Amino acid sequence: MNALLAFARGIDKLNDRFGVLAEWAVLLSCIISAANAIVRYTLDYSSNSFMEVQWYLFSACVMLGAAQVLRVNEHVRVDLIYSRFGGRGKVMIDLFGLIVFLLPVIGYLAWLSWGLFMVKLASGMRPEDSIASLGFFSYVWKLLSSGEMSNNAGGLIRWPAMLMLPLGFALVWLQGLGEIFKRIGWLAHRFEMDMHYERPLQ
Repeated sequence: MNALLAFARGIDKLNDRFGVLAEWAVLLSCIISAANAIVRYTLDYSSNSFMEVQWYLFSACVMLGAAQVLRVNEHVRVDLIYSRFGGRGKVMIDLFGLIVFLLPVIGYLAWLSWGLFMVKLASGMRPEDSIASLGFFSYVWKLLSSGEMSNNAGGLIRWPAMLMLPLGFALVWLQGLGEIFKRIGWLAHRFEMDMHYERPLQ
């Protein structure tokens, strides 16, 4: 049990770091949005890349912050009966939801989105391109710079935004696993958790 709880704490620390990246993504997105508006209206200049980098950063905010939201128990919950239960009942409902719904669905989405990311990443590669034919650094550079581009003039390469999908889903999946370990630890009286849940005002 100690190893599982240590693993859960490690996942928490990992997602704390990605949560900080999500916070910076929000700030940068706001700064770029404001700068884009100022430049567009004062200098009559704009570029699609400014618009696209905003949604790239917003995707980083959402996908990298989702696991942190789950960790701090601030995720959206359809509360029909949850708030009526005590600690043990809440933990049992959480375990059921995490095991039956979250892990399988998020795992499947991570698997699907990994395939999509790989298509976007490698779409500019030719069949004969390999590490042996290009050399390692040339191969990696071509892989990272030749993927699918935005159809918009001045648009950005697509794979960085697509990377947020499998990465974000993997982080949520890991956090879900960590939450299962913590709840099992709580049931075994080996881990303390704040079971307070305040139903949002409707």
